[in-house]
Amino acid sequence: PVTLIEYAAHSCEVCARFNADILPGLKKDYIDKGKLLYVFRLWPLKPSDGAAEKIARCLPPSAYFPFLDLLFRNQNIWNGSRDPYAGLVRLARRMGLTAARVDHCIGDTTQDADINRIDAQGEAKYQVAGIPALVINGAALPSGIPDGNKLKALVDAALARK
Repeated sequence: PVTLIEYAAHSCEVCARFNADILPGLKKDYIDKGKLLYVFRLWPLKPSDGAAEKIARCLPPSAYFPFLDLLFRNQNIWNGSRDPYAGLVRLARRMGLTAARVDHCIGDTTQDADINRIDAQGEAKYQVAGIPALVINGAALPSGIPDGNKLKALVDAALARK
């Protein structure tokens, strides 16, 4: 399949719009049909992004993307609130995690090096300077939300080259 990498942050409102407006069409037309491999890579804007990612990584693999969707769709609960931790715990509970498990996940410093490595790789390899940033088969697109039809045309062109 064609590979689409998205660099984004859970707290990024523009990334949330991409998640709500563009990603469902890509999922239906390409990802679910095995034509497109979608890879999410965190490019944190705030410490709470790292905490949210650590929680997502504590979940079973099948719950990772549903939790990201929950984070994006419910930014008002945790992002920018006076207590982002309480909001993250609230959302994690919807996925079956206890507050104690959330504390354990957030406290897992072994994830920090990987999160920082992914961030640095995006900057070095793809010149990520703003998000959302998309990479199709190694070719970086300008940051921001692309037009859905143009993005599908780029994916179709990459598929035609395979």
